[in-house]
Amino acid sequence: MNNPGPTWSDFGHDPLWIIIIKAVAIFVFLMLGVLFGVWTERKLISRMQHRYGPNRAGKFGLLQSVADGLKMGLKEDIMPRTVDKVIYLLAPVIIAVPAFLAFSVVPFGPVVSMFGHRTPLQLTDLPVAVLLVLATASIGVYGIVLAGWGSRSPYAVLGGLRSAAQVVSYEIAMGLSFVAVFLQAGTLSTHEIVAKQAGGGTWDIGALSIPMPSWYVVSLVPSFLIYAITMLGETNRVPFDLPEGEGELVGGFHTEYSSSLKFAMFMLAEYVNIFTVSAMAITLFFGGWRAPWPISMWDGANSGWWPLLWFFIKLVIAFGFFVWVRASLPRVRYDQLMAFGWKVLIPVNLAWILMAATFKALRLPDSNRAVVMTIGAVVIVGALAIWLRFDTVNQRRKEAKAAQIEEEFEQLREEPVAGGFPVPPLDAPHYHGVVPAARLNSDAAKEVTSGSN
Repeated sequence: MNNPGPTWSDFGHDPLWIIIIKAVAIFVFLMLGVLFGVWTERKLISRMQHRYGPNRAGKFGLLQSVADGLKMGLKEDIMPRTVDKVIYLLAPVIIAVPAFLAFSVVPFGPVVSMFGHRTPLQLTDLPVAVLLVLATASIGVYGIVLAGWGSRSPYAVLGGLRSAAQVVSYEIAMGLSFVAVFLQAGTLSTHEIVAKQAGGGTWDIGALSIPMPSWYVVSLVPSFLIYAITMLGETNRVPFDLPEGEGELVGGFHTEYSSSLKFAMFMLAEYVNIFTVSAMAITLFFGGWRAPWPISMWDGANSGWWPLLWFFIKLVIAFGFFVWVRASLPRVRYDQLMAFGWKVLIPVNLAWILMAATFKALRLPDSNRAVVMTIGAVVIVGALAIWLRFDTVNQRRKEAKAAQIEEEFEQLREEPVAGGFPVPPLDAPHYHGVVPAARLNSDAAKEVTSGSN
């Protein structure tokens, strides 16, 4: 059964005590999610690395996150003398509060009965609810920048500036990945986007009727893949955790924050942001709170409180994706990070939006448009994969060429003739004019770097 879900008439009529209950429930859910999320991440990464992970505090180490939280809350708060105290104290609040606000427009389920009152499982909704999520994510970056600036530390300032540059490039790509969803659904409201994914219809080819999937992840594959990448850049997670690059920044933007309550707020905001972007991915591309097939064949799957369970399962899977990426991929270079955002994600996104808008303007039936867009998405993803493959091969070829040239010059250095190095022998290979080894290394490095960009 395809429950259409709440309508606009269901919002704005809740009494104050219902609103308070839902707001407190979201807050408690996120706080408990952070506690169990930290434990889950440490356990999963440990098992991937053939370790046990937390196993001392409580059964299976379940109380380890509680112990860490108590430690950070009770630990001495050390404040450097040179910091700007107002900005230094305000930055953790600025980064944490917007992370919670974004969850206010996430739909968790249909209309249910709560203490005898009919209310949607969503705190509120707006005609431009998705833009609200983008706005709150942008405000959170101010907290990172101000944390680095207020610390008056060069490492922290570099981490804050990295985050500002990163959010400019990756938030543009994230916003563009939403455009195709808006074109397909015809709305920016979160509960209406979920309602549009209630049924995919059929594709009629003569006497043959083929059922079409309803989730936008199928017909808008490029948008989803780009959003999945920008989720990592938006939340500063591996492989895009450059603002916290411990190897080169000694901790990044929160270098001067001791392991106290303020540092705990940064950690809290990071995990809440992970839940927020995961919830938006579920809402926009995976049918929101609707049950997946074949559970959706059950008549009561999308009614009552059951959709809350399906939403939670999808959220756990999305969080597992973040953990899997962190355990699998290394951190990229900063120039690679920026180049990938500006030179790959944004152009591909613009091309895909142009194609999606063209199909929308052709006024094809919904089922046929879904088929055409799915085929177009497969073509774009395949072309991007082929391009990345050839770019990788070209990069390795240039690196091998630079290594070969350096090896031949090392041989000339070891066996000097015609007056000794750097004077070349008369029968030496011609390299467009023999240059000193230092300059050769620099030129080869520039060629390799330009090829990687």
